[in-house]
Amino acid sequence: MKKIFKIFLIAFSLVACQDVIDVDLNTAEPKLVIDASLNWDKKTNGSNQSIKLSLTAPFFETSVPPATGAIVTVTNSNNTVFNFIEEENTGIYKTQNFVPTLNETYVLNILYNNESYVASERLIPVTPIDSVQQKNDGGFSGEDIEIKAFYTDPEAFENFYLFDFSVTDTSKSTLEVYDDEFTNGNQIFAFYSDEDLKTGNQIRIRNSGISKQTFEFLNILLQQTDGNSGDPFQVQPATVRGNCVNQTNPKNFPLGYFRVSETDVFNYLIN
Repeated sequence: MKKIFKIFLIAFSLVACQDVIDVDLNTAEPKLVIDASLNWDKKTNGSNQSIKLSLTAPFFETSVPPATGAIVTVTNSNNTVFNFIEEENTGIYKTQNFVPTLNETYVLNILYNNESYVASERLIPVTPIDSVQQKNDGGFSGEDIEIKAFYTDPEAFENFYLFDFSVTDTSKSTLEVYDDEFTNGNQIFAFYSDEDLKTGNQIRIRNSGISKQTFEFLNILLQQTDGNSGDPFQVQPATVRGNCVNQTNPKNFPLGYFRVSETDVFNYLIN
C-alpha cells in the first residue's frame, strides 16, 4: 500500500510541473519599420540601392512581416526622382539608377496604406581606411583576436563615422559609431574583437560617413541593444524615433531611419 501511495505522489508531482502559464501581453497596431541606408561604395558607381520596409509584430512571432505595396521614391535637390520598385511582395524596394553626389541632400518619400512618410538626409563623405592591424593575445583571457582599423580624421570638419565589421563566413556583424570630438585631425582606429574569431576568417570592414543626427540616433540605439553592458541599473530600453515622419498621421510614427553615406570597404583575412 505504501508503494502505491508513493507512486501516486510522484505521478501527481510530475503532472503538476506541466501547468501552462499564459502571459497576457499588451498588443498594438503594427508600425511601419523603415530600413533605408543608401551606401555609396566608391569602388562602384552607387547606382544599385535598396530599401527594406517591414512591420512590427507581436512578441512571440518568429517572422517579420514585410510591408508590401508601398510607393517608394528618393528625390535630390534638382528634383530628380529615383523610383524604388518592390521585388515580388518581399518588402524590399530596389533601384538601378541612383546617382550619388557628395553633400547632396536627398528626400525619401514613402506612401503606404494611404499614409505619407518623409525623411531628408545629406550624403556624407568619409575618409578611407588607412590600414588594419591584428593582435592575437587580446581580451581578458589574453587569447582573443583584436582588430584595429586605422583612419585619418580630416581636421577642418566635424566628422562622425559608422563602422560595420562583418565576418563573411559566419554572417556575424557588429556596428560601432565614432566621432572626432577628441581626435580631430589625428589618425585614430576603430576596434573590433570577438572570442570566436579564428585564423582564416574573412572580415569586411565598412566605414561610412554619417551626420551628427544619425550618430546620436545610432549611439542611443546601440547602447540599448548592448547585451554585454552588465549594468543592472541602466535605463530600460525605450522607443527611439528616427528621422522619418508620418505627415498624414503624426501619432502613427514609423520606426527606423533614412541614411545616405559614402562608404569605404576594406577586406581583411585573419592570419
